[in-house]
Amino acid sequence: MATTTQDPGNPDQAADPPPTVLEYARFSPDELRERIRRRKAELGAVILGHNYQRTEIQAVSDYLGDSLGLSQEAAATDAEVIVFCGVHFMAETAKILSPGKTVLMPDLRAGCPMADFVTGGGLRRLKARLPGVRVVSYVNSTAEVKAESDLCCTSANAVQVVESFPREQPILFVPDQNLARYVAERTGRPYLTTTHLGERAEESLEPAAVIAWDGYCYVHDDLVLEELADPRRRYPQAKVVIHPEARGELLAQADFVSSTSRMVEIAEGHDALLIGTERGLVDRLRQRFPGKTLIPLSGAAICGNMKMNTLAKLAWSLDHRNHEIVLDEGVRTRAERTLRRMLEPSGGWIAPTAEEEALELAGLRKPGCGCA
Repeated sequence: MATTTQDPGNPDQAADPPPTVLEYARFSPDELRERIRRRKAELGAVILGHNYQRTEIQAVSDYLGDSLGLSQEAAATDAEVIVFCGVHFMAETAKILSPGKTVLMPDLRAGCPMADFVTGGGLRRLKARLPGVRVVSYVNSTAEVKAESDLCCTSANAVQVVESFPREQPILFVPDQNLARYVAERTGRPYLTTTHLGERAEESLEPAAVIAWDGYCYVHDDLVLEELADPRRRYPQAKVVIHPEARGELLAQADFVSSTSRMVEIAEGHDALLIGTERGLVDRLRQRFPGKTLIPLSGAAICGNMKMNTLAKLAWSLDHRNHEIVLDEGVRTRAERTLRRMLEPSGGWIAPTAEEEALELAGLRKPGCGCA
C-alpha cells in the first residue's frame, strides 16, 4: 500500500497534518506563522493572547489584553472559533461568555496555581459554615467557583465591587489574599483569612469583614520589597507601578497600584517605569515603546504556566481543533450570571429575590454535602 509522508518544511501540504506537537516543533517559526495564518482563516478563528504570553504568541494574536477583556472582545466578534493563549480559567471565561462558539486552548496543562487554591466543593463547604456571607470571586478562578459566587471582580474593579455591597455585609473573597487585603484597606473593612477564621461562627465575625481565601499568585507574591531598592537607586526618575496581587508592603511603596490593562495606559503617559508584574507584559511594553525606560522589578517574575503555550502548540491546536473547552451548562449559566452582574451598568451586587433564592437552593445544587 502506498503511503505519503508529511514534509515539515512545506506549509502548503495542509492535508493530513502531523498528529503530534513534537512534529510541529520541527517547523521553522516562519512556517508555523504561515500555517497559523492560513488555518485561522479557514476556521474563521480569532487568537487571543494574554499580556503574559511569549512575545511570539503575542505577535500572531488578534487581540492582546487581560483575561476578561479578551473574552469580551471574542464574544463581540463574528468568529466561530476562539483560541485562547492563556491559562485554563481564561479559556473557561471565554466559553462562559460565548457558549455558542468553539473555544480552544493549545495546552490543557496551562493552569493557574492561584485559581487552583479554591475548588467549588471547598467553597460550598465554607459557605455552609458562613450562610450570611456573600462571595466575591476574582476573575482568576474556575467556572465552578464563579458559579458558586455572588459577584465576580477584576483587579481593576475589585474595590468598586466590594463597595457595591451593604457596608455591614461580610464578604468572602476568593482566591487571592493579597488582592483581598488591598481591597479591605481601600474600603476600610476588617480583614482576616480563612486560616484565621478557624472555628469561629458567623455571629462572631466583625460586621463588614473581608474574609480572604488563603490563595495567592506565586509570581506576584514572590516579589519582595528588597528588590525595589536597587532599581529605585539606578532610576530615580521612574515611577513605581505594582500589580495588586503583590504583597501589601510592596504596594505601600508604589506610585500606582494597577491591573495589567491599566499598566499599558500608564506606560503611554510616562517615560520611565519600574514595573512589578509578570515579565511578559514588560516585554510587550518594551516592544511598543522602544524609547522608554521600562524596568521589571524582578527578572525572575515569570509565569511558567503562561509560557507553556508555543507557536508549535498553537498551530497544532488550530489544525486539530484541540483542546476544546466544554462546560456543564448549569455551571456555565450560573457563572455567566456572576460575570454579567459585574458587567451590568448597575456595576454591583443586587440582592436576589425570594424566587431566585428558592431556585438556587432547590434546582441548581446537587443533593448531599456538596463535597467535590
